[in-house]
Amino acid sequence: MDEKKLYEQKLQAQLDEWRAEIDKLKAKANSASADAQLELSRQIEDLEVRLEEGSNRLSELSQASGEAWVKLREGLESAWDSLSTAMAEASSKYNR
Repeated sequence: MDEKKLYEQKLQAQLDEWRAEIDKLKAKANSASADAQLELSRQIEDLEVRLEEGSNRLSELSQASGEAWVKLREGLESAWDSLSTAMAEASSKYNR
């Protein structure tokens, strides 16, 4: 399997993991106090927007060929790092 395909699979697996984490956060929000629900709902909404952006970028990457995918990968990694940080912060804050 080529490098691009392996990279796509790795990113898709990460997206799937983050979707599952967001589902856990949603379940926590349902049992939280009203104030916590508001804060958590906003954070979940932000994470879902970022996740959708990541998914869209992954789609762009999968459609790119040749050297174009290498350039797209650089931009994707920056967005991925940002999403990863946001997910880690939310998880640590609400999964205590």
